[in-house]
Amino acid sequence: MAARPPNYFFNHTQTRPPLTPIRTSYVPSFLQNLLKPHVPNSTQLMGFLTLVISGGILLLLTGVTITTIILGLIFLTPLILITSPIWIPIFVAAFGFLSLCGFGAVVLGAVTWVYKYFITRRSRSVEENYDYSTDTADVKDYGREFGGYLQYKEKDTAPGA
Repeated sequence: MAARPPNYFFNHTQTRPPLTPIRTSYVPSFLQNLLKPHVPNSTQLMGFLTLVISGGILLLLTGVTITTIILGLIFLTPLILITSPIWIPIFVAAFGFLSLCGFGAVVLGAVTWVYKYFITRRSRSVEENYDYSTDTADVKDYGREFGGYLQYKEKDTAPGA
């Protein structure tokens, strides 16, 4: 008769061998030491999960969009080819109109810049001949008023005066 393996469940005379942990993946110790200080906290983990979920949703929507465009082109290409004598003049006219509007905006901007350039140049020449001695009295009056305002505020904020 062949020897049977020992029955560890019902034979109480023998002791069990020690259990060894089963490792499903092996991470080298230098990698563990490298990664231990970088364990994410719950906020970083939630941010990463949000990034993964939203990225997956956007990737799915991109795939659906590309699939829809390709299927639309497959089914609508015959219709586009049949009606192309109508569409080509419409596109040419629309392109011409939009180009005209764009060139008009560029010309309007250039004319405005030239106008402002010459107006400011003319005003500078007027300022060079201006007599500033009459304005010093106004500046002094303003300085007195503003200084009085600050002194008034200082009295309001002084502690226990």
